[in-house]
Amino acid sequence: MEESNNYGHQHPLLLIFNQDQLIHNQSAVTDYSRCAEKVSAPCFCCAEHCGFYLHKQHGWPISNNPLLLMQKPPYSDSDGECICDFCDERCEKFIYHCSCELDFHLKCALFTFNIAENNLKELDHVALQHPLISTENGDEKLKDAAKCFGCWEPLAKYTHFSPDCGFNLHEKYAKLPFKLNHGCHRKHPLVLQFNSQRLSCKICGETSQNGSGFIYGCSPCNFVVHLECASQSSLQVIDSINHEHPFTLFLRQVPFTCDACGTEGNHVAYICGTCNIIIHKNCISLPGIIKSKWHDHRLLHTYFHHIEEFRVLDCLICHDEVNTEHGSYYCSKCTVIFHVKCVMKDKDSYEIVEHEDEESPDESVSSITVLEWSDAGEATVIEHFKHSHHLMLSDRVGEYDNKCCDRCLLPILASFYYCTQCDFFLHKVCVELPKVKHVWHHRCQPPLVLTSNKLFWCVKCHCWSSCFAYKCEECKDYTCLRCIIALTPGARTCLGHKHPLLFYTEYRGQCAACGDDDIKGLFRCKDCDFSLDHKCFSLPIMSQHKSDKHLFSLTNHDDNNYSESHFCDVCEENRDPSIWFYHCATCDTSAHVNCVLGEHPFLKLGSIIQVREDIHKHPVTVVKKIYYYPNCSYCCKPCLDLALECTGCNFIAHIECP
Repeated sequence: MEESNNYGHQHPLLLIFNQDQLIHNQSAVTDYSRCAEKVSAPCFCCAEHCGFYLHKQHGWPISNNPLLLMQKPPYSDSDGECICDFCDERCEKFIYHCSCELDFHLKCALFTFNIAENNLKELDHVALQHPLISTENGDEKLKDAAKCFGCWEPLAKYTHFSPDCGFNLHEKYAKLPFKLNHGCHRKHPLVLQFNSQRLSCKICGETSQNGSGFIYGCSPCNFVVHLECASQSSLQVIDSINHEHPFTLFLRQVPFTCDACGTEGNHVAYICGTCNIIIHKNCISLPGIIKSKWHDHRLLHTYFHHIEEFRVLDCLICHDEVNTEHGSYYCSKCTVIFHVKCVMKDKDSYEIVEHEDEESPDESVSSITVLEWSDAGEATVIEHFKHSHHLMLSDRVGEYDNKCCDRCLLPILASFYYCTQCDFFLHKVCVELPKVKHVWHHRCQPPLVLTSNKLFWCVKCHCWSSCFAYKCEECKDYTCLRCIIALTPGARTCLGHKHPLLFYTEYRGQCAACGDDDIKGLFRCKDCDFSLDHKCFSLPIMSQHKSDKHLFSLTNHDDNNYSESHFCDVCEENRDPSIWFYHCATCDTSAHVNCVLGEHPFLKLGSIIQVREDIHKHPVTVVKKIYYYPNCSYCCKPCLDLALECTGCNFIAHIECP
């Protein structure tokens, strides 16, 4: 019996060689204290008989291994638990830890170390079991061994390396050569090992989804090659469907900029000597034409552009400049340009167009029919598929300053179309929106469909509305036109700011209009520190309120320095002068934005809308109750303000109740 160091235990440990000594020293505990497996001699036992046991192989330090055996993870917020970087399962007890934040189960650490160091002695006792064992035979023990250690895919029929250590492999991985000489790394042979550090493959540039499984690698050089890429080394020449010449494998590992995607690379490349192009292996298969949710037209891939072909060279997604000397996607109709990595980052945001002459059903679905054109080529008389009468183009904004657009319910402030037979108005920009539209901010694959005459809740601005909207037929969500227009990619002008604003999807910051902080997704100025959230960006420039006969104008600064003047003329409460507000210059009155717009600013009084049949079978009218307050048919509380009323029966309900 020998005494050992304590390996993280508070008492000395004794090395026991005899099974009888183990039984005599146990205190009714037969589980191995670190991995919950049955213990047998030889092993370590607590000298104070507190019930702590340790397998002998886990007690010996692993030579030349930088991992430290620890009783619990060194993370204060982990409650003693962490995730193993080999198997991605939770570590609940003792772990091997490295200062670079790698953590392993005890077994996983031994497997990764042994294979990486070409030391398989601990697996010498393991023999391949034949015939292949199937997990479908009802064996509960086999069901627990759910995945292959070589590819981390589910096990169906597999070669099983010893039930004792639980090391399982598909047969093809059991037959892989342990060492491999590869032309892309002639300095050292590549060794079969686990990709514990989650390094990217030097041939394809990709990292496997969870970092687990076998790879061929060189530990001293941090060089990793996927098994599939290593086996494809014979593919010295690859034909591309989007390039007229084949690409030849260039095995010399040198830094380069890919001429297909414009990003840097320092792994194996492919070249076209005829066109003097060098690209990543994966970029050989880049699609020539795609349809992206970020743009209404098709996007074409090219390896280089002439700089004079574009007025603006900023990517429409990230807003950084695109280097026209390398590959990009562009629209031939709008001369907009995208980084390859930006437009293809999300696989759900684009689809591949297989044939150049293939007609896209979404590009030509216009919501209007032009009846008359002006000499300047502008549509002066149109038919809209949501209105029964002809609409006329007008720029006489002053004559209709008390009217609003029936599509977005914002005031008429620019060129518009109107109906000569009824009270119906449409902004010119609202008329031009198509019947169906792909948008980058909606995850479903099908395009959104233009709809009207509905009461809906906008998923972007979180407002009830009765105007036009785009509806997803898959998830049934609605997005109002104000949000659709505001979030359409491109530069935007803004009240009181001289520079254009661009929408940054991942940026977090403070909105200059409302003062809210830590907002993700903001309209930003590239030239100065100015940001707006998309709800404030979409605020009406002009608005009406019953307290004033004039229109209120949205204002971003207060010239009055007297603190006593900073109050709201609607609610008569104090007002923060740094926050945007509405102001009437004629009457010198000011008010909070919410006080002027009200709780439901985008519900048009008198509009007749259709609700679901399970709510009410008749069309209902948006009304405002002032003089008497009937009880809601749902909650039985008085309808004090806006409500939905049926003129054919006694149905009335709050906007929020149905």
